[in-house]
Amino acid sequence: MTLRKDFDTAILLLAVVLTCLGVVMVYSSSAIMAAKSHGDGFFFLKRQGMFAVLGFLVMAGAMHIDFRTWRRLTVPGLILALLLLAAVLLPGVGSSAGGAARWIRFPGFSVQPAEVAKLALVFYLAHSLVRKKDKLRSFKLGFLPYMLVLGVMLGMLLAQPDLGSAMTIAGVAMMMLLVAGARPSYLISVALLALPVLYLAVMRVDYRRQRIMTFLDPWNDPYNTGFQIIQSWTAFGLGGLFGQGLGEGKQKLFYLPEAHTDFIFSVIGEELGFAGVLVISAMFLVLALRGIRTAVHVPDDYGRLLAFGLTFLLGLEAFVNMGVVLGLLPTKGLALPFLSYGGTSLLTTLFAIGVLLNISAHTAEEKS
Repeated sequence: MTLRKDFDTAILLLAVVLTCLGVVMVYSSSAIMAAKSHGDGFFFLKRQGMFAVLGFLVMAGAMHIDFRTWRRLTVPGLILALLLLAAVLLPGVGSSAGGAARWIRFPGFSVQPAEVAKLALVFYLAHSLVRKKDKLRSFKLGFLPYMLVLGVMLGMLLAQPDLGSAMTIAGVAMMMLLVAGARPSYLISVALLALPVLYLAVMRVDYRRQRIMTFLDPWNDPYNTGFQIIQSWTAFGLGGLFGQGLGEGKQKLFYLPEAHTDFIFSVIGEELGFAGVLVISAMFLVLALRGIRTAVHVPDDYGRLLAFGLTFLLGLEAFVNMGVVLGLLPTKGLALPFLSYGGTSLLTTLFAIGVLLNISAHTAEEKS
């Protein structure tokens, strides 16, 4: 195996363009709110810009570190992620917002353990599945241990509560197990067993049940539970084909809740129009395809699984966020990679891209 002099240029350019666009859109969607709540219209812009710079440095560092180096940190990384998930549940340590304890706040910044946990699980699975690939088709020795680790992590996420991150992690884990060679019957059985748990987790909790009802008929309560998705649709409708123009959107002016975070894609739809939405969607699609191409062309089993896992994680998060703001999926609190405001999300995303780029630089030596 040799290291090429070049990385996957498409992945690198897409990551840089999406991140820079995200900084611009965070400012566009938050300036008025920031001026009112923080007395500084540039408050979120300055923070997101700082995290973008740090993220690019992290990405550049990860690009030049052999991806196999991370295998030595797999277990410590997983333990750290679990400790952070546990810490966020402790009174006085975890910080709550919107009824959920999902952050650990430090002076000047905060950490969202769920974002760290997503990466930690991908790295753990890639490392362990390669080591135990001969036992993977055994339920007791190969499959069940992964379900136990996954169950612990999902339990901690549901305790926050963070059903969106829990379902994302579960989806990524199932896909990696399938790619690694786990029996499809095992995966189907787990999925069927999880359905009653998922049903209870949703229907036994008032706000989650209401989200499903709102998803089915947002017009039943347009000024309360259905307000957010209706305002999102309005933003896309006002955007038309080419948009109202950058900074000219109106829905972000206290009509669209969470405009700079979960619903930033709606602001993009209003200001850049259908054309902008189409271009950004295409960029995510190309990024996913290039990630899969990287996984397919790397002969190293660890690199293959790691590339698949990182690509599927970013792709799934983008798909779910876009589906939510378009009203195609029930509301979930998942950020749009690269674009949504949030330091932990942006840093972990760019780190993942850096690792993916390093994997893309490794190719098999041609046989003579």
